[in-house]
Amino acid sequence: MEKQVAIAALAALAQETRLDVFRLLVRAGSEGLPVGEVAEALDLPSATLSFHLKELTSAGLLRFERVGRSRIYRPDFAAMQRLVGFLTEQCCEGVSRGGAAIANPEVGDAS
Repeated sequence: MEKQVAIAALAALAQETRLDVFRLLVRAGSEGLPVGEVAEALDLPSATLSFHLKELTSAGLLRFERVGRSRIYRPDFAAMQRLVGFLTEQCCEGVSRGGAAIANPEVGDAS
């Protein structure tokens, strides 16, 4: 994942209502939820919800499909996994204050 893509996703989630929307849709799973159910569950006016759904979709965290006159929103679980992977890809490698790698006591010192 490119750093700028990660920044856009994190920025989209760094707002209380968008985080609530995203977490609700994650709980709903791959079936997703229609906009009306999201609005009802979070007690949000449709204009407010539309704005937040647009932001999350633009950041690549949500997908939607039209079913009749409704839009069903779903989390993009692959994008979510890429973001988590980006955040953890160098986990526990260790870096000293000077920038040089240090030994990780959890995995043993290779020297």
